[in-house]
Amino acid sequence: MRWRWAAPGLLQLLTRAERLSARRTQRVREEFGCSVEGWRVLALLSDGQGHNMTVIADCAFLPPPGLTKLMDQLVDRNLVHRRTDPVDRRRILARLTERGQRFWQEVGERVRAEWATLPVQEDAEQLHTLLARLSQALADGVTPGRAAPGAGRGR
Repeated sequence: MRWRWAAPGLLQLLTRAERLSARRTQRVREEFGCSVEGWRVLALLSDGQGHNMTVIADCAFLPPPGLTKLMDQLVDRNLVHRRTDPVDRRRILARLTERGQRFWQEVGERVRAEWATLPVQEDAEQLHTLLARLSQALADGVTPGRAAPGAGRGR
């Protein structure tokens, strides 16, 4: 499949889908006190790997000061803990706490239930594959951490 970059509205469709997705989950996220950016951070950390702040900032589409504030909030809620990287002591790694893992599972179940009501479930895997390919193609040659102003800010 060839991407129709010149097709009217591709960027608008992607932006609209992202913003409507955020709105679709807003009620559930608000019930748990979880912003879109917080959701993104928790989703990344749910893999159990531990990630440094640069990777987390890129995933959450936040500049460093915004990420610091969000991470402080997540630490204060005992959802995330930060530790010095044992391999590179200059870096800090963040991971979910046990409470954070339970929180992520509970919020995730509720969000998945909300998404399950959409009539496009049979297309979800194909859409995921296509969006992953598009994201990778767009990322090639882009400097990490240099998102366009306002990118990913939909709520």
